[in-house]
Amino acid sequence: MSGIYIHIPFCKQACHYCDFHFSTSMKKKEEMVLALAKEIVMRKSEFGNDVVETIYFGGGTPSVLTNEEINFLISEVYKNYKVSDNPEITLEANPDDLSSERILALSKSPINRLSIGIQSFYEEDLKMMNRAHNSAEAKKCLEEATKYFDNISLDLIYGIPGLTDEMWKQNIETALSFGVPHISSYALTVEPKTALRKLIDTGKIAEPQDEVASNHFMILVDTLQENGFIHYELSNFGKENYFSRNNSAYWLGKKYIGIGPSAHSYHGEKRGWNVANNSLYLKSIQENILPLETEILSKSDRYNEYIMTGLRTIWGVSLERIEKEFGLKYLDYLQKQSQKFLNDDLLSIENDILKPTAKGKFLTDGIASDLFYLNLE
Repeated sequence: MSGIYIHIPFCKQACHYCDFHFSTSMKKKEEMVLALAKEIVMRKSEFGNDVVETIYFGGGTPSVLTNEEINFLISEVYKNYKVSDNPEITLEANPDDLSSERILALSKSPINRLSIGIQSFYEEDLKMMNRAHNSAEAKKCLEEATKYFDNISLDLIYGIPGLTDEMWKQNIETALSFGVPHISSYALTVEPKTALRKLIDTGKIAEPQDEVASNHFMILVDTLQENGFIHYELSNFGKENYFSRNNSAYWLGKKYIGIGPSAHSYHGEKRGWNVANNSLYLKSIQENILPLETEILSKSDRYNEYIMTGLRTIWGVSLERIEKEFGLKYLDYLQKQSQKFLNDDLLSIENDILKPTAKGKFLTDGIASDLFYLNLE
């Protein structure tokens, strides 16, 4: 199984917290679509006989593309790759782009999964984050989308300054009221060089508090599990048969290629990334040069990647796989490093699988970094 990720590097406006690669100028959008199509063709040899199981439009804001542009890019994948009979084809979209007419048209396209960037149902949160939609648009688009799409995910952000536990519970309940089968939820993170960082530094917005985010996370986990969601990855919750096939492939170490500026690719022992600059990307593709840097992953790199992704998922880290793929030295190191977390009831081992406990889930990334093997080879 393999996946194709297509990065659409455009947004109507910049969200204050975002540090992904995008431009708010649409001047080169048509030129970019043609370049993305060309890169799709240029990289088909990388897949050989592999079958494409997932196509994912991420960004940026992929819903700024017209339906015709989206369909054109999908058709280029079908022309140049072997695609499974039932691929998951996801479009990330913002509520302000999802009018009733647009949703109906998308439902007649090959897109069969929507990932909608709601973030919050509170007007004050949306304004603080500089989102392009309002609360009414968020609710209206979900009302319409659920009429035509069965497979819908929505994003919510927790740990927002001023968002009380009760308000957060209401956000979750509102999301659940639309019957969506998948929710992705992330703590508000303050990245360097973002507008949010500047607003906090100048005292206009309060610094997010870890304790608040931790409380929100526990409320999220408990509420969604009570409503039949499976917490299958640290930030992702899905009803049975509604896990994101695209994202699950990343976490399980499956092969994928990333198309577009800043997009990443992975192929077992090799990782690559495209230049994060629209003009340089376009120039390179026009000159028939892939704007791609690659690195060969060392055994330590691959071990660390498996630890990070494994601990974030319900599949955990297989001690048997560690020994088989990386050897006894790595297994001994992992067992030694994880002992303090086992003693503190932050990790557990069951059936030779290492996983975070309920108490340890919110701390997963920090725990993983303590299990990394550094400067081994």
